[in-house]
Amino acid sequence: MIGLIQRVKQAKVTVADETTGEINQGLLVLLGVEREDDIEKMQKLANKIIKYRVFSDNDGKMNLNVSQVGGKLLVVSQFTLAADTGRGLRPSFSGAATPEQANTLYEAFVAYCRELGVETQTGRFGADMQVSLINDGPVTFNLQV
Repeated sequence: MIGLIQRVKQAKVTVADETTGEINQGLLVLLGVEREDDIEKMQKLANKIIKYRVFSDNDGKMNLNVSQVGGKLLVVSQFTLAADTGRGLRPSFSGAATPEQANTLYEAFVAYCRELGVETQTGRFGADMQVSLINDGPVTFNLQV
């Protein structure tokens, strides 16, 4: 499971001109689900993202996590993160989860983050989404479990 996280001042997802999720300070999480992923990996990644210290403390050092700054999550499904780009000029998605498996784990990820006490907004799984954001820093990390 892959989580590309971006520290944001604000982020928004729209589908057909309808806003499906919007946050101010927090993390935009682009979530990629691979064939080998399961609930255990999903929980491990969610815990890592929520506890990952990417927000600045009073000394300007990245010592605070999203919960500590009162931030929110915006989680967007992103199957292209599971692409194999090692050969040729066209990505292969053979390692990506099936849509059914990916949707199940995506929904479970969102529910688990909410259970952990972090307000979590979403995109719409499988939809053609437009994501806008103000990346804070910019700060972007690729987390994998």
